[in-house]
Amino acid sequence: MNRIITSIILIIILPFLILIASIILIIDRHPIFFVQERIGKNKKIFKIYKFRTMDNNKITALGKFLRRTGIDEIPQLINILIGDMNFIGPRPLTKQDVIRLEWNTTFHDIRWGIKPGITGLSQLSPICNKRASFFLDKFYVNNHSVILHGKIIFTSVLILFLGKRKGRKLFFKR
Repeated sequence: MNRIITSIILIIILPFLILIASIILIIDRHPIFFVQERIGKNKKIFKIYKFRTMDNNKITALGKFLRRTGIDEIPQLINILIGDMNFIGPRPLTKQDVIRLEWNTTFHDIRWGIKPGITGLSQLSPICNKRASFFLDKFYVNNHSVILHGKIIFTSVLILFLGKRKGRKLFFKR
């Protein structure tokens, strides 16, 4: 089902993707995509695709906009087509992230039992620390449902229009 929906979305937004890719090429004159190894379900390594937002370890002017709106994440739809990711799930991490966060223990294995997602609870959270992120990932793994998916997708779409800060505040508002 994810692959069918992704194929339809890619066909619909193809002109937009070509426009973004052209702007990156014209303004920043470097490769359009950022490709990096990440850890997926069952700790399988895969390559993640994003629009390039940095040059010489600095965020570009266009990159700042792409990151703020989440547009840089759209090429991850390719990862869904390939079968490495879902729309919703824990954030796909690098090996270095896993070591830095100390999530390489059996206690954290629950996180690796599900495909990572383009968006998820920890990506939407305004709180960014390892305990909160793991708690939200674990909560998602244990409680994912159609209603939770709907809330996450709705908030993620809002972020495209409102920016991450306002979208996150709406989702986690109590």
